[in-house]
Formats: sequence, structure tokens, C-alpha cells
Amino acid sequence: MNTATKPEAIKDASMLKQKAMIARNYDALTSAPETGKKIVSTFVPGNLNELINSFGLLNNLPEINAINNGMRKQSGAMIMDAERSGHSEDVCTYVKADIGMMSKGNIAPNGKVMPPPNLLLLSYTGCFTFMKWFELLRKEYNCDTVMLQVPYTGDGVITDNMRNFVVKQLKEEVIPALEKTSGVKFDIDRLRENMARSAKAEDDLVWVLESAKNVRSPIDAYFGGVYYIGPIFTAFRGTQDAIEYYQLLRGEIEKRMQDGLGPVTPEGDMGEEKYRLVVEGPPNWTSFREFWKMFYDEGAVVVASTYTKVGGVYDEGFRHDPTNPLESLADYCLGCYTNRNMPSRVDLIEKYMNEYQADGLLINSIKSCNSFSAGQLMMMNEIEKRTGKPGAFIETDLVDPRYFSAANVKNRLESYFQMVDQKRRSTRTA
Repeated sequence: MNTATKPEAIKDASMLKQKAMIARNYDALTSAPETGKKIVSTFVPGNLNELINSFGLLNNLPEINAINNGMRKQSGAMIMDAERSGHSEDVCTYVKADIGMMSKGNIAPNGKVMPPPNLLLLSYTGCFTFMKWFELLRKEYNCDTVMLQVPYTGDGVITDNMRNFVVKQLKEEVIPALEKTSGVKFDIDRLRENMARSAKAEDDLVWVLESAKNVRSPIDAYFGGVYYIGPIFTAFRGTQDAIEYYQLLRGEIEKRMQDGLGPVTPEGDMGEEKYRLVVEGPPNWTSFREFWKMFYDEGAVVVASTYTKVGGVYDEGFRHDPTNPLESLADYCLGCYTNRNMPSRVDLIEKYMNEYQADGLLINSIKSCNSFSAGQLMMMNEIEKRTGKPGAFIETDLVDPRYFSAANVKNRLESYFQMVDQKRRSTRTA
């Protein structure tokens, strides 16, 4: 019998700090009935964390709970429970993992019961599934719900009318709902303070992501990147904790660059950098470590990814602006990756391909995520045409282990790396 165990994953100081931050947040959420704190459930893209925190409210993010359950190998059973209760196989597996989590007692990662939210806040940024998800949660929890309608940037431009429309809703619908839930009067100065802290942390996050422009890259901007975006994309944006985390992370990356080191992997420093990739689409969470290993074993590092932009495209210049707080919140929601039209997404990927000196584009198409998967083959073909670099297409899922075939993914990746090698040889010959 094989008794070998996986080596303990390598963790830097920044990762340990983030782990402690997440643990404190779950402890605050699960102890809310005792402390009297009120909970707002919302989603990552377009989340209004600075505004929520300005009322002293706690922020719970259902898709983050699904990711946690996926990485802890618990989402499969939850999804099966949801399907047995009537949810289709084609429904987003984040939704089914959340519904299944409720059916199993709504146990948070700290082993305690997650209390029901006091308010559901839907900031709609391009994913129709979020609306149906909150309909299900509203029926389950029978709590107040408020929706911020964010216009789709179909022409690729944020107009004054769009911005004003969102600001009007913030003033007339969202802020009054938060006042009612919290019992606290809106304080714009407190919001400004939170947004100033956000901007400071966002500066360091962008520096970290753009460090991948170096050859060799000191980071992996996809598998490592999903850890780096954690505090900014979730319940910590606008907090001192987030500032300290990104300062710590930036210091670690600066040291890696000085030492000429590549990314940190779960098994230690990555070896030789052979391939530089841009990746489109979310990762698979149920086999995350195995998936990542397929890349670093081949010397492949992801230098830019679109998934790390779902909660804000900060490397395009956006920062939360404390001098115009409500207008800035509107611009943030309008500019999220999932709210951008297809030509804008292709332009962004082309920019990454060029600026990060990538060898090719890899698309991880998620079976149950229409928001990301729609149009991806067209995107790949367009990038190949514009850059002359090869693209590849694999398919997995978010948190459903049934749709991760390790052998199939590995074979496709190996074939793709051979294609990149062949393209390099033909380019040198020409």
C-alpha cells in the first residue's frame, strides 16, 4: 500500500498573514449572533467592501465559501446534494456548492455554523447567474435584498450617464438599505478613509502583478495570483490589514527579484522558466495543487491572467478615489472584467501577451461558468491572429471534481508545450 504523503506546502509570511486574516473574518461571521454584528452577503465582482465596512457590517461572500469547500475537497458532495434537490447539472457549481453547504448545516471552514445574512447585496456586474443565486438565497433566508444595477459596457466605454445611474442607486437604494440593516447613519468621511486605504493597497497589488514582466518572473500570476488578489477582492479591501499584507508581499517579491528567483510553488522555488503564458478563465479549485504542478513541472509560469481581474482591473489604472467616493465606486463596478465587452477583453489579453513577453495563450474553459466561457474560442483565434503566438484550450470546472480529468488536462498541456517549442523553432529559422 502506498503510504506516501504530499509534502507540506511552502508558505511565505504573507500567506500566513492572509490565512490569519481569513480565519479572523470567519470567526467574526460565525460569532455574529453572540456579538450582535450584522452580516451582508455579496459577491466578489463589484463588491462594495469599503461601503459595507463604513457601516460596521461584516462581509460574507458565497463564492469564496464555495472555493474554500472546493479546495478542502468538500464541494463534490454538496453539489450532488443540490442536484438531488432539483438543480440542473448545467447550473454554476458555485451556486450548487452554496446550496449544498446550506443543506449540510451551513458549516463554515472554522467548523462553526454560518448564521443567515441580514442583507443580500447584489452588485450586478455581468453575471446573470448571480441574480438567480440571490433569488434562491432570498427564499432560503427570507431577508432584505437590495440590487445595484450596473450597466453593461457594451460599447467598451464608461459614460457619464452610466456612472450617474449607479451613483443615484447608491444614494437612493443601497445606502438606505445599509443604514436600515446596521442602524448606523451613513458617514462619508469614514467611507473616504476606507477608500484611501484601498488605493494604497491597490498600488502594491499592481506592482506585484506587474513584476511578472521581468524575465524570469518572480511570481506565477494565475496560481500564485489567486492568493495575491484575495484580500483586495474580498472582505479586507479598505482595511489596514490589507495594506500590511500587500506591503509584506511586495517585500517578498522584491527579495525574489534581487535573488534572481522564480515563483514559489507548493513544493518550493520553481526551477527553470521555459514557457511564459497568459491564461484566460478561472482555475479548477478541487484539484488546484495537482493542476498547478502540471505547469511548474514543465517549467511553465503564468505571467498574466484574466481571472485575477474579476474583482477589479487595477493594472489599467483604476484606484478607489476618496475625493469622489460614490463616483469611484460606480467606476469600479462598471470596469470589472466580467462587465466588459468581448472586444475589450481581447484587447486586454493582447496587451498582456505583448507586455509580458508571453509565448502563448491558454484558455481554461469552465463547464458551468457561462460568464467566462462564452466566446472564448473566438478570443483564442483572434489572439493567435494578432500576435502570431499559439493558443490552447482545456476544460475543467470550478468546484465540481467530476469535471477535472487529470490525464486529459496533462496530455493537452504537454501537446501545447510541444506546439510552443515548434513555433519557436520555426520563428528562429525564419
